[in-house]
This record gives sequence, C-alpha cells and structure tokens, in this order.
Amino acid sequence: MAKAARDWVAAPDANGTLLGCWRTEFGTLGRLLILRSFETRDALDQERRRALLSTNPFNAGRLISALEMDSYQRFPFLPPPRPGVYGDVYEFRTYKLKPGGLPPTLAGWEAAIAPARDYTAHLMINMYALDGPPRITHIWGFESLAQRASLRSTAFATGVWPPKGGPDNVREAVSVIAMPEDQ
Repeated sequence: MAKAARDWVAAPDANGTLLGCWRTEFGTLGRLLILRSFETRDALDQERRRALLSTNPFNAGRLISALEMDSYQRFPFLPPPRPGVYGDVYEFRTYKLKPGGLPPTLAGWEAAIAPARDYTAHLMINMYALDGPPRITHIWGFESLAQRASLRSTAFATGVWPPKGGPDNVREAVSVIAMPEDQ
C-alpha cells in the first residue's frame, strides 16, 4: 500500500512535497501515516479535494477503510522539515490542548528547544492544527525505542524537558509508534 500511496502523491495532478510515509506499530494498527508540505493553502485545499472526490484515494483500493486528513502549520521558530531518514522508529505525539493553550505551549517549546538539544535534535517537526480541536502534533525519529526512552529519561532528569508550562495546557495526549515505509 505504501508504494501505491507514494504513486498517488507523485501523480502529475498532485500538489505538495512528500516528507515521509510510515506504518503504525503501536497504537491503532494498520494505519499508513503520510506527511506532506504545501507551498500555499490553496495547493493544500486542492489536494484535499482531489482525495475526497476520488473513488480510489491514495490508490488504496479495498485496503482503505478510513481516510483522515488534518491540516497543520509548523511551529514558526522551527526549520521546515525535509524528506529524509531520521531514524528507524518514529513517535507521533498529539496533544489536545485546553482552549487558549496554544500561545503558552508555543512559548514553552521555543524556550525549551535549545536547552534540550540532545533530545530535540531528534524532532522532525512540531506543528499546530489549523482545523478541528486545538492540538499540536510532533514527530520524532529515533534509532530505537531504547534510544527514545534513554533520551527522554535524561531530559526529564536534568529538568530541560518537558517545556515549561506545556503539561498545564494539555487536555489529552496520544502517542503512536510507527516505522518508515520505503524510505
């Protein structure tokens, strides 16, 4: 299915740049997660319409049982993500925020990135939702789950993580572990 989805996003009438494709291992199983970037909001909207109006979105055929598309904006103080291999194991963390929680969350993350460099060097992207409930999603790449656990443990023990005030604004947190597909 990953090859079919990659063909879909590379089609001549497609918009956007493919940044990554992963299959879930922990969390809801059997999901294919695709991250793309778009130059303009119009290009993103056109691509969403293309998927919604297709009888075979992402060339998935009978394998697709659900289609979810979320629109996000990268945190303004982080560099744009680039296609590439960031590790063998990826963690997708989504925090649903309390109303009004985005501004202090952004401020906390901006202040924490440099002091937590050993940990945040594994951050592929952090972004906030443009639709649906207020939330952020961050994607991390690690060599292994053991590396992830070690880095998080050290960052917490030294007090450089989590970002100050961040947990105060989180209403619900979800973590999904996924493996790269055809990188």
